[in-house]
Amino acid sequence: MPEMTFASAAPDEIPISLTINGQLHRLDVTPWTSLLDLLRETLHLTGTKKGCDHGQCGACTVLVDGTRINSCLALAVMKDGAEITTIEGLGTPDNLHPLQAAFVEHDAFQCGYCTPGQICSAVGMMSEGHASTRAEIRELMSGNLCRCGAYTNIVDAIEDVMQDGRPAVREAAE
Repeated sequence: MPEMTFASAAPDEIPISLTINGQLHRLDVTPWTSLLDLLRETLHLTGTKKGCDHGQCGACTVLVDGTRINSCLALAVMKDGAEITTIEGLGTPDNLHPLQAAFVEHDAFQCGYCTPGQICSAVGMMSEGHASTRAEIRELMSGNLCRCGAYTNIVDAIEDVMQDGRPAVREAAE
């Protein structure tokens, strides 16, 4: 029987470009690097949290081209050319995003672990324009879990921003 040869495996690293929080990053990443690990481990943007690592808790939610995604489920190479916004890109301590300010006003966090994902998800949800009632907010935010039980205050904060007409989406803080 003749000997068979196979092509070599995928390259060790692939060049990609991402605009993260308004700043262009040119990176070489392994094909199996998740967007979450790239953000946390390579770029040290640790606001995005690693929770379940299975897309079930929402702690890793970021905005990719304005759409909310679970960054633990996305390979970084799949997002080549994308614009990514993390919690660090929404606001600063001196210039909070309206949702960040509302979370503070409504005490919408206890341990705070889920807060970055909750806020990024709420920004995405509001820009989708599908929520107009408290029940719809709860349903559309159901992919983001809070284990300490701040759900009522989280919904209050989101509802407050929606009712006040404060912008859910704005340019990354400068």
